[in-house]
Amino acid sequence: MSDLREVYAELLARQPENQVEVRLDATRRAAELLGNVHTAAPVIHIAGTNGKSSTARMIDSLLTAHDLRVGRFTSPHLASVTERISVDSEPVSEQDFVRIYREIEPYLQMVDAELAREGRARLTFFEALTVLAFAVFADAPVDVVVLEAGLGGEWDATNVADGQVCVFTPISVDHAALLGDSPAQIARTKAGILDRHTAEGSAPLVAVGEQPEEALAALAERIESAGLTAVYAGTGFGLLARERAVDGQLISVQTAAGRYEDLLLPVHGLHQAGNAALAIAAVELFLTGGERALDRELVGDGLAAVTTPGRLEVVRRAPTVVLDAAHNPSGAAGLAAALGDAFHFSTTIGVLAVFRDKDVHGLLGSLVEAFDRVIVTRSLSPRALQPAELEELALQWWDDENVIAEPDMEAALVRAVHEAQATGDEAGAGIVVTGSVSTVAEARALLKGEV
Repeated sequence: MSDLREVYAELLARQPENQVEVRLDATRRAAELLGNVHTAAPVIHIAGTNGKSSTARMIDSLLTAHDLRVGRFTSPHLASVTERISVDSEPVSEQDFVRIYREIEPYLQMVDAELAREGRARLTFFEALTVLAFAVFADAPVDVVVLEAGLGGEWDATNVADGQVCVFTPISVDHAALLGDSPAQIARTKAGILDRHTAEGSAPLVAVGEQPEEALAALAERIESAGLTAVYAGTGFGLLARERAVDGQLISVQTAAGRYEDLLLPVHGLHQAGNAALAIAAVELFLTGGERALDRELVGDGLAAVTTPGRLEVVRRAPTVVLDAAHNPSGAAGLAAALGDAFHFSTTIGVLAVFRDKDVHGLLGSLVEAFDRVIVTRSLSPRALQPAELEELALQWWDDENVIAEPDMEAALVRAVHEAQATGDEAGAGIVVTGSVSTVAEARALLKGEV
């Protein structure tokens, strides 16, 4: 049997996921040829700009605590492509990933051939991976699928599924060339996941997280015009209280149907507390239609089991090293707020590598008050800014003596530890690695080797 590396190489040979085909018919055709695998289990569909993966993991954990078998599809991955397709809260095994891919490969090739005859691009990386995820979930089988949209929503490959519950995490400007340059435009595209309905023809229930005013108005307009039932953060559900706890926070959440107090959430940040409230509201809609509260003990068990790799993840102490995959201004602002709220470092040293197609100045502006010093470098991604280019931009935000350029991630991490030690308060200093998922993934791999 071919191994995972061969299969992944074949997937990567397809059009990359940042080059989107605006269509749904190709993914739907492949899923239908496989016996409508996209309808094998009810779906909770998640769209938004920031917090999608964290919210998906929280929903997964809450459903698992309710004794349901959950399939979860998220993107991108940190270390292995198998992380994107999860069953029972664990990445699908390499053996199953490869086996099921080889089983569906002839059908993918059939669709590729049909598309070629029409003069159209063959299935993209993300389209093929989405079909593979549905096939894995049907093979398991799972009781429910937690499905994270990739880019947008209206024409995202995941939108071939009919969401029984649709969830919107915070929306902000990102991927502007594809989605639009305002929160309202982007919200209208992401609201496209509402255009499809469940197999029985019933309309989806909707949970909407905290939103900028412009995005909220666009979502509400689409929801109301479709006559859908929705709960909104701040009116239908929300945080009642939160306080710092060891390795996380204690939160209390109010929904229309229930009150959930003193829940341990083992991740930091107000934005993550908001994601947890949204996850509870979504699961309440899925399991009870929003008419009854969930079991408080099961909700507590579910949240306590949450993990969010690469999101405010502490991977080392003395000095403390935090990894966070913030890659746009809104995500960076959430990171900056969480650092002040949860860590209180005596000195904070940022290690930063970003993609050239991002709002780099916006990201730097969100981090300038949080980082005393910044070490700029590059990740291995071909989309990464060169250190010299990023250094030039960073010097517009930090003084010369507080910007250091290093040629690669390994050198940047070594320099960051040296800088932390040089403060004379190694135990109180913090190193924060951020800028993209690629940045965090590379740093995470290096730090496992104790760089």
